[in-house]
Amino acid sequence: MFNLIYSVITMLRSVFTGTGCYIPSEIKRNADFTLHRFYTEGHAPIETAPQEVAEKFKQITGIEERRYIAADLNASDIASIASRLAIAESGVDPETLDQIIVAHNFGNVNINSIQSDAVPALAARVKHDLGILNSSCIPYDILFGCPGWLQALIQVESYFKAGIAKRCLVVGTETLSRVLDEYDRDSMIFSDGAGACVIEYQDSGVKGSGILGTAVRSHSLDAAYYIYMGESNLPDSDPTVRYLKMKGRKVYEYALKHVPEAMKECLERSGVAIQELKKIFIHQANEKMDEAIVKELYKLYGLMELPENIMPMSIHWLGNSSVATIPTLYDLVRKGKLQDHVLNEGDIILFASVGAGMNINAVCYRY
Repeated sequence: MFNLIYSVITMLRSVFTGTGCYIPSEIKRNADFTLHRFYTEGHAPIETAPQEVAEKFKQITGIEERRYIAADLNASDIASIASRLAIAESGVDPETLDQIIVAHNFGNVNINSIQSDAVPALAARVKHDLGILNSSCIPYDILFGCPGWLQALIQVESYFKAGIAKRCLVVGTETLSRVLDEYDRDSMIFSDGAGACVIEYQDSGVKGSGILGTAVRSHSLDAAYYIYMGESNLPDSDPTVRYLKMKGRKVYEYALKHVPEAMKECLERSGVAIQELKKIFIHQANEKMDEAIVKELYKLYGLMELPENIMPMSIHWLGNSSVATIPTLYDLVRKGKLQDHVLNEGDIILFASVGAGMNINAVCYRY
């Protein structure tokens, strides 16, 4: 009996020991997009007044403003800033990190350029910025669409269980303002930002803190090109210059159908009942879509009403910064910077994301 109790108390799990984020300084409001016309994918002018387009956009997405980085910064720069904050809170020596994993989709894109620079890898640049000498600290990038940061956590969990690593830095960073087509209405969704965490394989304590279970799904046959790179909507623009594009309705329908299923699968693998959930940290893609996804999750359990304050949201003022939305949101809530949302020891939370690929993942975690 003593051995059984001892084994429970010393259970090893993947535990967050520090988080940090970088919120860019430049605020871009919806009104800033009304200074020019929008065009359709077929280059036809949208006759609706830009002011009306912006107002309808707010009603659908919930976004009122978003953040862009300053001209002298890049994705790897803000990744390093968020990383320093996470490392400082964790109290670990950076030289003891086994891996640095940076999730992104476009690398560094210099201001007034559309070219991606990902050589060396952003993770290698972060390691350089942090001044880490340890040659056994392995930096690498992951490209997995918006779910990239969560997918990096899932990889880390596997490395921990395989005995390959014990302490990792996981970062999500994106500067979508550098790859936007300002003549496309969908460009108003996207933003910049970075979030980071130090995660360690350690004794989870009596409460059993750490990752409880994960789930991943991908549909690349029919849905691979719902989010893609394409030419500007502006007529007679240079067709060789490519911008971030999205089939909004397709993405919405896909997410509503498949994300709740993956979230439920994750909870079941974790041995967690839906009633135990305290918070859901979902990728900040679209307020209405996220609300619909969470409602659909509860419907899968036969529940029609959501618990109060179950879903923190930052999209209203931060927009959609892709891989950075969840780590940024989590850091804000952990540090008491989001009204009406707190985390207490032992709380069970669920992370979930969806994005280009199309890819979906979820992670269940005991705080």
